[in-house]
Amino acid sequence: MGFSIYAYAADHDPANHGMKMMHQTHMAADQDTRISLQLSQAMKQHQLSNMRSHVEAIQSIIGLLAEEKYNEASDVAHNKLGATPEMQKMCNMFENKDFKQRGLAFHKSGDELGDALKTGDLKQSLRALHTTMNYCVSCHATYRQ
Repeated sequence: MGFSIYAYAADHDPANHGMKMMHQTHMAADQDTRISLQLSQAMKQHQLSNMRSHVEAIQSIIGLLAEEKYNEASDVAHNKLGATPEMQKMCNMFENKDFKQRGLAFHKSGDELGDALKTGDLKQSLRALHTTMNYCVSCHATYRQ
């Protein structure tokens, strides 16, 4: 019978207790109860690519905020998160009305984030970023592909 000090340490580390409980609670859930958008495989991949791009944009904005490069961060917000014609067209392709509205609201908030960043006011910018991220969290909690 083998003994792993690493397994023992992981099992007895108080810092891991919360994660283990969360994992067990998550595993106990019967099923994913979020609303399915019933996307085709091609559309799923396209949507996932867009969402990864949004996460990369948020990461870039946070890094630029740390460097106090507000104008560059504003450009990223408008161009990558904002309600560009391409993103409006994409959102309007979805049949689920609520999802469509959430998507359009998210992209509008991206433009509002860009406007807030343009002011150079960190608190205003962070509030706008928080609003934009709330759309992400809310949508991911409600919908699945």
